[in-house]
Amino acid sequence: MDVILLERVPKLGQMGEVVKVRNGYARNFLLPQGKALRASKANRDHFEAQRAQLEARNLERRKEAEAVAEKLEGQTFAIIRQAGETGVLYGSVATRDIAEVVTENGFSVSRNQIELNQAIKNLGVHAVKVQLHPEVEITINMNVARSLEEAERQARGEDVTAREVFDLDELGLEVGAALEEDVEEARPRGEAADENEGDENQQG
Repeated sequence: MDVILLERVPKLGQMGEVVKVRNGYARNFLLPQGKALRASKANRDHFEAQRAQLEARNLERRKEAEAVAEKLEGQTFAIIRQAGETGVLYGSVATRDIAEVVTENGFSVSRNQIELNQAIKNLGVHAVKVQLHPEVEITINMNVARSLEEAERQARGEDVTAREVFDLDELGLEVGAALEEDVEEARPRGEAADENEGDENQQG
């Protein structure tokens, strides 16, 4: 289907361009979102008549987006989720979750503005792109942790999963030392005497 773009659409074209797109993409996204019109003669004439108004409205929206971008760019937001010892989440963090957290912190962002190739499934600080306007894109950070304390540690650059593995290693050493002590205490006294006697014979 040929459509006239009413605004810049990333990877597709600029306002006023006529582009060919798949029917489903046009019917399910571009047309209902008001981003394009079918490329008929009547619509072309309508676009040209409204072009100045559309450009003025686009400029106003871009300025508003740029004002938000100055405050939102580089911000970090914490999301608390349950996860296993290796850092894999019991579930995932999707665009809706990110939009909700950002909105709760005073910024009006919809899930459609969040660019995420796939849901986040691991603990850590993840960079996420946000399309505030067709011509204004920023990056925010999502700090996914099991607690606010972990989120603070991750914000400082710590790897919370590595710390847990290190602690487990220490625990293994402690358990091993305790077992050796138990073995020594459980040894019959006769064995210890025999060993001492053997040492004396070797020395004689």
